Amino acid sequence: MLSKDEENFLEYWKNNREREKKTFRQFATGLPVGCVLAAAILVSVFSGWDKRADSDINTSLNPSVLMIALLIIVVFVAIFHKKHQWDQNEEQYQTLLRKKEKQEKNQTTQQ
Repeated sequence: MLSKDEENFLEYWKNNREREKKTFRQFATGLPVGCVLAAAILVSVFSGWDKRADSDINTSLNPSVLMIALLIIVVFVAIFHKKHQWDQNEEQYQTLLRKKEKQEKNQTTQQ
C-alpha cells in the first residue's frame, strides 16, 4: 500500500511533470544554484589563497573572458541541475505507478 506522501507525490507529479520539463522553467528555478557556484568561483579566484595563481590572474586575466565563462557556468549548472532533478522525480513517479498498479492487480486477483 502506498503511503500518503507517495500518493501526494503521484498526484503532484501527474499535474506538474510537463510544466517542470520546460527548459525555461528549469533555467529560472535552477538559476540560484548556478549563481551560488559562480559566487564561489569568484571568491576563490579573488581571495588570493594561492599566490602563484593570484599573480597569474593579475597579469593575464581578461575580465570579459571571466564574465563570459561565469555566465556559461551559471546557465549550464542551472539547467543541468533541474534536468537531473526532473529525471529523478520522473523515475520515482514511474516506480510508484508500477507499485500502485501491482497492488491494484493483486487486490483484484484476491477478490
